[in-house]
Amino acid sequence: MGSLSSELAALAERHTDRPRIYADANVPAGIVSFMRARLKWDVFVVMEHGELRRAPDDEHFRRARDMRRTLVSLDHDYLDDRRFPPSQTAGVLILNAPDERQLARLLARLDRRLFKARAADGVLLPLDRRKLDANLDWTGDPGPARR
Repeated sequence: MGSLSSELAALAERHTDRPRIYADANVPAGIVSFMRARLKWDVFVVMEHGELRRAPDDEHFRRARDMRRTLVSLDHDYLDDRRFPPSQTAGVLILNAPDERQLARLLARLDRRLFKARAADGVLLPLDRRKLDANLDWTGDPGPARR
C-alpha cells in the first residue's frame, strides 16, 4: 500500500486521458496557461501552492512521482541520473527554448507527437522511467527507457 497521494494519483490516472503534468517553479506562468488552455493538460503548478514554492528539486521529483505526473521544468539539474534516477520517475521533461513563444511551439509538438500519439495507444505516461531533454530540434523520439 502506498501513500494517500500515490493511491489517489493511480485512481485519477485511470479516469483521464489528458496528460498529467507537475510544473515546477521555473515554468513561466504563460506556459502554464498555454498547457492548460490550449493543450488541455491537467497541470499541477508548484507556484499555486505556497508550501512548495521554495521546496528543493528532490522534493518536486518525489512529489511528481508520487502523484504520477510528468515533471516539466526548465531546470537541467533533473538530468543528473545519480541524483534523480529515471527508474524512480513517472517522467521528466526538460524544455529548452529561447522564449515563451518558442516554448509554446515546442510543447505543441510534444503534445502531438508524444502525449497524444501515446495516449492513442493507451499510454498516459509516455515518459514513465524516462527523461527527455527537448529542444526546438526535437523530432519525436523520447529515446529508450533507462533503468
